[in-house]
Amino acid sequence: MGRASSRAETKPMKNPINRLSLFAGLAAALLLAAGCQCPKSACCSKPASVAAIGAVAAPINKAAQAAITPQQALAELKAGNARFVAGHPLTRNLPADVKATASGQYPFAVVLSCIDSRQPIEIVLDQGIGDIFSARVAGNVLNDDVLGSMEFACKVSGAKLIAVIGHSNCGAIKGAVDDVQLGNLTGLLAKVKPAIDAVPADVQPRNSKNHEFVDKVAEANVRLVMQQIRERSPILREMLDKGQVGLVGGMYDLSTGEVHFFDK
Repeated sequence: MGRASSRAETKPMKNPINRLSLFAGLAAALLLAAGCQCPKSACCSKPASVAAIGAVAAPINKAAQAAITPQQALAELKAGNARFVAGHPLTRNLPADVKATASGQYPFAVVLSCIDSRQPIEIVLDQGIGDIFSARVAGNVLNDDVLGSMEFACKVSGAKLIAVIGHSNCGAIKGAVDDVQLGNLTGLLAKVKPAIDAVPADVQPRNSKNHEFVDKVAEANVRLVMQQIRERSPILREMLDKGQVGLVGGMYDLSTGEVHFFDK
């Protein structure tokens, strides 16, 4: 799915693999997520780069980060979620990864997600130490600090993709639609209010007991944040317009573990 990275080629299962070469194996990972979990079966025929389930994945390095495209970065997030859902996450040597990344980091994406404990974003996307920047705040809302962090991640540190990922049955969204007033949370929930107005009026009742309404507001909130990123950051808007970085939204399903990325 793009230029090969400069990382070492895939080795037998006991050795580190080139995790970025998994972009080329996205279709195979999706087969696993669909239930095809028999490595020796003809229906599960996979390229060598993705066949070594149980192999040890190494953190991304500078050359690999430079070579990856925004489209490949998104493909890896999709593939990582497919591995998570299928129950086949990559094996990692975390103590070794700590040492390998101590002198520098080269994440390929920055992800804004909710603080919800059921959505640990590195786990559900099957990413390891040094792979992604992660910003988490209730309702995955945007503020100046998060936006500045995204500018650092992309302009300074070379990340190629910005992903905004909300989730189903979100407590922050419920609080916003019910107009909860609670200390500093009140101001945070106010950031969600424009997303409530974006949901058609015929979706009733418009409160937290209507799960369909809550999830529609959560999706509208993700799209709102994506729009705000472009509008409020000239730095990121320029990078997006030039194709240097990508921007994608998605929703995480708490009941299945799947991330549904938006087509546009």
